[in-house]
Amino acid sequence: MNDKISELLRQTSSVLLDKEEAVKLSIVCLLAGGHLIIEDVPGVGKTTLVQTLGKLLGLKTNRIQFTIDLLPGDILGTHIYDPRDFEFHFHQGPLFAEFILADELNRASPRTQSALLQAMEEGQVSLDGKTWNLPHPFFVIATQNPHQNLGTFPLPENQLDRFMMGLELSYASKNSEIEIFKNPNPRSKLTSLKPLFNVAELTEIQKTIERVHVSENIAEYVSNLLMNSRKSEFPGEPASTRAGLALISAAKAWAFTDNRNFLTPEDIKNILVPVLGHRLGGTHGLRQGREWARSLEKETAVPR
Repeated sequence: MNDKISELLRQTSSVLLDKEEAVKLSIVCLLAGGHLIIEDVPGVGKTTLVQTLGKLLGLKTNRIQFTIDLLPGDILGTHIYDPRDFEFHFHQGPLFAEFILADELNRASPRTQSALLQAMEEGQVSLDGKTWNLPHPFFVIATQNPHQNLGTFPLPENQLDRFMMGLELSYASKNSEIEIFKNPNPRSKLTSLKPLFNVAELTEIQKTIERVHVSENIAEYVSNLLMNSRKSEFPGEPASTRAGLALISAAKAWAFTDNRNFLTPEDIKNILVPVLGHRLGGTHGLRQGREWARSLEKETAVPR
């Protein structure tokens, strides 16, 4: 199975040049069953990343463009009256897919943003007193524009906390941009990609990841990180218990990709910044939060 994951990394990185670290972190997040938020300027490959992963993971993928006039019913679905049987029937919205790109999430109103909360946390949606289960697996990759951009509504801390990881893709290096300019349509490669996994295999991977061992000192290390983030002198938002669980889950997936069934402190350190950055930054933005996460790592010793 790890050979397939290596091939997933290789093929995704061949489409998104010079973004190997972000690609691996994205895959780790999805294998851990989490959701991912990417904050960056337009045109750095966010949509291409989602389309590539969706194709290689063999998942039904929907893209939802969030705008200020988008309503919750536009993404969840709505009841439509059928005069043939005098009944209202539920018509599923675009959220009913296995892999969702929520593009420019922070351009939508808080009311529409909040429509994602139950879906991301529980894998289901409730409308008019009824509940519908979403497909399994269910992954959301959301993009948001930098918070200082015009026409954005900052995501509240409780919504940011629903995302396991936050990433920046950043600009490609000069050499990679030259390669991109020589072949200006990287999405043309998508047509030749074949699924490497099926739903049953992804489910089995997630079950295996859950069984990765967490020792006492690793659990204490994560707890110490959270406690240090809650000190009054710490400038960032305090990290919740959910943030600690996300650290553990993401570290397990990282260890799994390295062919191990136990965690080391390095696993926690490898995913600490992407897991805590968007949480600590809050309305200050991902970039500031990532700096605070790095400071938190330096200030927190690994228990012996």
